[in-house]
Amino acid sequence: MNLLLSKLRTILQYNWLFYLLFLISIIYSIVVVSLPKESIYSLNDTVFNCIITDIYVDGNYLNLKLDGKEKLQASYYFSSYLEKEKFLNEYELGDYIYIEGNLKEASNNTNPNLFNYKKYLYYNDIYYLLEIDSYSKVKDNDNILYALKNMISNRIEKIDKSSHYLKALILGDDRYINKDIVNIYQDIGISHLFAISGTHITVFAGLLLFFLKKIRMEEKIRYFIVTIFLLFYMFITGFSPSIIRAVVIFILLSINKIFRLKMKTLNVFILGISFILFLNPFIIFQIGFQFSAIISLVLISCSNLINSQKGYFRKVFITSLISFLVSLPICLYNFYQINILSVIYNMFFIPFMNCILFPFTLITFLFPIFDHVLSFIINAMECITRLCGSIPSVLVFRKPNIFIVLLYFILIFIMLKQWSRSKFMVYIFIVFLVIHYNYNYIFSSDYIIFIDVGQGDSILIHSHNESLLIDTGGKITYKKEEWEESTNNNHLSDNTVIPLLKSLGIRRLDYLILTHGDYDHMGEAINLVNKINVEKVILNNDAYKELELEFIEVLEKKKIPYYQNIKELNINNNQLFFLNNKVYDNENDNSNVIYIDFKEIKLLLMGDAGVEVEEDILEKYELNDIDILKVGHHGSKTSSSKKFIDIINPKYAVISVGKNNRFGHPNNEVLNNLNNSKIYRTDQHGSITFMVKKNKLKIETHAP
Repeated sequence: MNLLLSKLRTILQYNWLFYLLFLISIIYSIVVVSLPKESIYSLNDTVFNCIITDIYVDGNYLNLKLDGKEKLQASYYFSSYLEKEKFLNEYELGDYIYIEGNLKEASNNTNPNLFNYKKYLYYNDIYYLLEIDSYSKVKDNDNILYALKNMISNRIEKIDKSSHYLKALILGDDRYINKDIVNIYQDIGISHLFAISGTHITVFAGLLLFFLKKIRMEEKIRYFIVTIFLLFYMFITGFSPSIIRAVVIFILLSINKIFRLKMKTLNVFILGISFILFLNPFIIFQIGFQFSAIISLVLISCSNLINSQKGYFRKVFITSLISFLVSLPICLYNFYQINILSVIYNMFFIPFMNCILFPFTLITFLFPIFDHVLSFIINAMECITRLCGSIPSVLVFRKPNIFIVLLYFILIFIMLKQWSRSKFMVYIFIVFLVIHYNYNYIFSSDYIIFIDVGQGDSILIHSHNESLLIDTGGKITYKKEEWEESTNNNHLSDNTVIPLLKSLGIRRLDYLILTHGDYDHMGEAINLVNKINVEKVILNNDAYKELELEFIEVLEKKKIPYYQNIKELNINNNQLFFLNNKVYDNENDNSNVIYIDFKEIKLLLMGDAGVEVEEDILEKYELNDIDILKVGHHGSKTSSSKKFIDIINPKYAVISVGKNNRFGHPNNEVLNNLNNSKIYRTDQHGSITFMVKKNKLKIETHAP
């Protein structure tokens, strides 16, 4: 045995062996993820016997993760408060459930650059969404692991004030933390602290090892017990990528120590990452794994640089700076922004989290009497976070392609390698960053995007570095009973218009034009001006409605000028003419109707204007051979008369409409009237982008 270990120690001193293994794991991962995967289920299946692996309830909405023949993501809406309470009282993780329902495929992102839910599910071995019609319990949980997880979860539920943070920091479930505060955590660059990672594993493992050593337990047995505990903890946290990475590395470090294999820490890390990639190649697409793996790898590689710093705060600063630099390409690719003060924020929040919040979380879990203390700490932290979030330090960048991301990493690695020898690479990196930040100033582009906002309108027009948005979209909400209400305010624009603008490097809107005061056209206007810099706002000519008055209050508070009765605008030498100057007896007909000469491409945007407005416009203006028509009122029969369409003769017709909408838009008669036009619909084609280059159009769609 000793001879074998001696030979193994010798072999494990060769660095190239680990690098070769890592290269093989990368090649293996690329090959595996390139091969298509297919579901065991078929879309015709309607009956399912499954085990519940995750439960999430928000208002009247139920979301389940299920294990059947394969993983399924299921959803259901409770019909009554009693049904909701009955489910919560009777169903737990690990229960066997019989479900009748329908499978459907998840949608791809229908707007460019945004989160692709279908790919996300695919990378997690989920191929279908299950819409539940009915359910019943077959058998109670008989798995001891689920029983322990249920026990922990139930204990947390009984802790009144701080349960949402206990779920995040003990179970790895941050869905119950208020969405607005989560967004602030992301904006200031500290959201990673609320994902269970190596720090949590170090704390748990360190406490257990200390206790077991105190009772004089043998070293091998100590590490074996801690390993079993961490494997269980990995299970109760849902096998999150950062936890998998941390646990695997801990196990390998433990083996290295117990058997005195003398592997370098860096080589242990490379071995661990390679092992994880062989187990699950698709984990490479998980952002949490990317952050965890790359930052840890670089911090280990830069340990000499960090340790050479004199004083605690210098070491913390350098560690935070290196982490910021290495995470920068991932942040820019996925979130299109960085916070330049996040290095400073992390210097405060990391010790705060490790020394105060997380320990008090564990104490409160064991002794719920400390709930009020933990709640006070959480409230204080959220107040500080909001204060940090109010400081303008977020820089928005255009989404980089993979080549640019790789170039960023190369520059950062070289810069860190030559940290003490040369400032040249630092200057190159800064120049590269400045060029990227000013992309829209340096590289001219002209495009129109009809954004998919469901049953509503939102149109982005960009020319060189000037941008205007016409309408914001908005989801009409209906009054619900208190038990049905969602605990989080989910704004449509937070997942569509705002991230799209950021991904295109648009930090400012020169104009926000609202065609009229209906919710599906301006419902997201308040949220938009609160999160994006808007220079000026243009409203329609009619008397202000309730939603517009509420919006105007916000504009006046933020000192954003707003106008009515505008006749024309000029955006980077593109002329906009407002054709509808009459006041009618309904809000739709009072829509701003806008004709745009955009690089010699003729656009006509009809808002929700109806047939009467169309006739008045034809009498007043000579409109023919329109290149792009935004069809009025989502293709309703109240607009787009045959006479109007025949005269303007649009080459392309765009209908902004929600999938399976309850209004039956677009109307078949309208589609027949547009028979000579190439029709694009957001419900079928997703967003429609018209790129204009040398007065020619290139059209891109993003079908669901």
